[in-house]
Amino acid sequence: MEGMLHWKMHALVFAFTFLIFPVLGLMAKPVLEPLLGQQLYWGFLFMCFLPSTVQSSIAFTSMAKGNVAGAVCSASFSNIIGMFITPILVSFFILGQSQHGFDPTKSIIQITLLLLVPFILGQILRPYIFPYMVKVPSIVKAFDQGSILMVVYGAFSSAVVAGLWQQVSGITLLYLIIACSVLLTIVMLLAFYVPKWFGFNRADQVTIFFCSSKKTLASGVPMAQILFIGQPLGMIVLPIMIFHQIQLMVCGVIANRWSKSTQE
Repeated sequence: MEGMLHWKMHALVFAFTFLIFPVLGLMAKPVLEPLLGQQLYWGFLFMCFLPSTVQSSIAFTSMAKGNVAGAVCSASFSNIIGMFITPILVSFFILGQSQHGFDPTKSIIQITLLLLVPFILGQILRPYIFPYMVKVPSIVKAFDQGSILMVVYGAFSSAVVAGLWQQVSGITLLYLIIACSVLLTIVMLLAFYVPKWFGFNRADQVTIFFCSSKKTLASGVPMAQILFIGQPLGMIVLPIMIFHQIQLMVCGVIANRWSKSTQE
């Protein structure tokens, strides 16, 4: 309950996720759109509009001895709110410019049915199935990670068959990797210093850092499949796939280092 009521921390995470990230993505348009092309830039901007991750935010926060309860609430709130905010941002800043009259309402309903309803059902059924799940953690983990892998694999393999690598050159891919790395660096620096300026304690600073600096791949791909019908999906999801790998590697190193520093 304490983690849920920590509204200042949640508000700052929300600001990073749905304000700072989008602003940085929009500011980068004059530079990135000529380098990446319109569709890859759309994917980059879509990535900036996505909510935070859940599992990795909690895992890294726990590893670095942060406020785990706060991370659970912030990451969950981010994903739930993102089901509504992300389609609106996409409608206004991306599809609204290319598809006049695009209405995000239908997309929000589809995303809600695809992502929110299973989440609610899971919470309702948790007291009944959790005792059985804890007995087979390896199977649960494999199923959890495997389901995400299949979603990503399905979307990306279709893009490859459709000629993704004929459309994205090596130099363009390099530009995209650099852009994702620069974006992550800027956000991480802000997420490191801003909570200190606001006077949050160390545990909350860790939580804000990890919840604010990441974007979800697990929810991002299904959202893209709904929002970008008729668009080259591979070009749209490629930025979040690259960003996701970079954020996991960087956050893993940082979380491990912070974990060791607390033990000294």
